[in-house]
Amino acid sequence: MFEQQITPRFSETDALGHINNTVVPVWFEQARRPVFELFTPDLDHKKWCLIIARIAIDFMGELHYGTNVVVRTSIDTIGNSSFQVAQEIWQQDKVRVKGLATLVHYDYQAQKSKPIPDQIREQLAQHMTDGSSAE
Repeated sequence: MFEQQITPRFSETDALGHINNTVVPVWFEQARRPVFELFTPDLDHKKWCLIIARIAIDFMGELHYGTNVVVRTSIDTIGNSSFQVAQEIWQQDKVRVKGLATLVHYDYQAQKSKPIPDQIREQLAQHMTDGSSAE
């Protein structure tokens, strides 16, 4: 599992003083960086080989300005060419948001998915959530 602490910015609040719901997908993407680096260690966009196929977000409670959050990122499932990234945002020792993103290993020139290399598959498996298994 990867963990990243984020300090909410005042500009990320809404009129009610909560962190705006539109900020959560941005935080999730930021916290997926270690996963991206497994595929593209230097994060060079010219070598990029992932696309996001789906995002699901469940809001469990409010997020507030003035208190740091921790984003926990793990791998839920691994398929042939795609995998799911499970994420949670914690604030004040409570899970406030859960998310699941499906990422596809992708060949932009051929415009199609491609199998995840065994070496990367093994690295992804090291960060799997409890109870999950590689397909």
